[in-house]
Parts: sequence; structure tokens; C-alpha cells
Amino acid sequence: MWSYYGSKSRVVDLYPAPKYGRIIEPFAGSARYSLKYFDRDVLLVDKYPVVVKIWKWLQKCSAGDIERLPNPKPREDIHKYTFDCEEAQMLTRFMIGGGLAWMQWIVSPQGFGSGVASQKKSIISQLHKIRHWTIICADYTEIENDQATWFIDPPYQFGGHKYPHGNRMIDFSSLAEWCKSRNGQVVVCENTKANWLPFYPMRDMHGTYTKTTEAIWSNQPHDFMARQQSLF
Repeated sequence: MWSYYGSKSRVVDLYPAPKYGRIIEPFAGSARYSLKYFDRDVLLVDKYPVVVKIWKWLQKCSAGDIERLPNPKPREDIHKYTFDCEEAQMLTRFMIGGGLAWMQWIVSPQGFGSGVASQKKSIISQLHKIRHWTIICADYTEIENDQATWFIDPPYQFGGHKYPHGNRMIDFSSLAEWCKSRNGQVVVCENTKANWLPFYPMRDMHGTYTKTTEAIWSNQPHDFMARQQSLF
């Protein structure tokens, strides 16, 4: 719904559809997978309190609350704007960052200030999707092991340091065992540099300075297993 580092907006359609009526995202972020399948019983969990506060605010806010957010210009400092609440300010600070993991005060020079208006329209059009979701601030290890579709998108092993709660705080060996022990369907996101699970390549992603290849691990068969096997 808003611009955030690591968003799966460009690849969400590649992931397997949920096989269960319940979706759990232990590293919620901007929750693009849950938004795609919003009518399920969704549980969002994130360790970053700011992300959780924004989601909880969006659950109860109106279209008018979003429309009142400013539309700043590129390179503009938004300190001068008045906000209805702390959550409105935090959301705006993410929207002006153009996909960064940290809240900003200065609008990204790449022109993302003009993109705030389109982000606001997108948010307004999706507010109805999230009213019934459960959203909590917690570590992934605190979640009950329910039968569900688990969409697990942690800070990446190589590159996840850009998050406030980044990869330096994750024991990837323990995370791998935790993922494999979940009940139901498990889909794990990474890139092909990672080695903590046997990931399959999905799609090349071209950033401003680097190219990476998004990858997937799942406890159930998926299209990318067949694609790789066909190469041999």
C-alpha cells in the first residue's frame, strides 16, 4: 500500500497462491502477498513498531484521513507540514522515500514526491481490504505454529542490513529450521546469494546500482522447481 524497502510488488504474482484460508506473514513489511489475497484470515507480524503502528492506523482510518496527507515536491523538507497524528507523519515519511527502509524528512530527488498522490489513491482504494486483519508487533519466534499459508519474507541474508531490524539480528540456521517446521504451506523469499535454504531462482531484479535474482523456497512443489529441472 505504500513504498517500502523489499516490497514484493513486482514479483508477488510469481509466488504460489495460498492453499489455506489463513495467511501468516512473520516479516510483514508492506504485506503485498496478503494484499493480493486480502479476503483470507490474515495475520501480520512485524518486529518494527513503526510498521505495526502504520498498519493499525490504516485499519481504522478513512479516505479523508489519507486525502489530508500532503503532496510534497521532490527535494522538499516535510518538517513544515502539520499531521493529524504520529502515524500519518510516519506513513508520509515512508512514502517520500521511494522504497527505503527508513523514514525520511526530505523527499527523494528521484521524483517520488509526485508519486505520493498515486500512493494515496492506492491506499484509499485498498482500505477495505485490511479491516479484518490481525496485526501484532512481535518477533517471528513468538508466533503460534498454526495450520496456514506462511509467507516468510525476512531481511535477506545479504542485503537485509538496510532494515532497522536487519539481518544482523537473525540466526539464519535457526530461521531455516523454523521455516521447515511450520504447519501448512510455507513460502520463503530470498535471493540467489542466500545459502540458508535451497532456493530456486525466480526473476532477475534490476536496481539502481545492482542486479539480483529473486528466489523461492517452499515445502511444496512450485513452478520454479519444474523450470530449473527442465534445464538439465
